[in-house]
This record gives sequence, structure tokens and C-alpha cells, in this order.
Amino acid sequence: MFGIGMTEMIIILVIVLIIFGAGKLPDIGKGLGQGIKNFKKAVGGQEDGEQDDKKEIKDK
Repeated sequence: MFGIGMTEMIIILVIVLIIFGAGKLPDIGKGLGQGIKNFKKAVGGQEDGEQDDKKEIKDK
């Protein structure tokens, strides 16, 4: 994965924990996930709400 090994990933995670703290990590992850989701929708050419409608149907 981009030439980054497990040791480097652990070091990066520790630095992120020190900078942001454990309390902010869920918020950061949620924001990052939403950003990736929006990017995939934009690249895939889906209109707003198209995927959300399918999810609502599955939830019912």
C-alpha cells in the first residue's frame, strides 16, 4: 500500500493519537468516510439521493 509497511502505519497512528487525542478519532473517521463516499458518488456519476433511497428501502 503505497510502499508503507506495518511499522510506518503504527507510527502514523500513534502520531495521530498524540495530536488529536482518542476522543476526536471517531469524528475524524466519520468525516473521512463521508468524504470518500461523496467522492465515489461524484466519480460514479450518481445523482444526490440515488444511493440513499436504496439504503432506506433496505432498512425498512
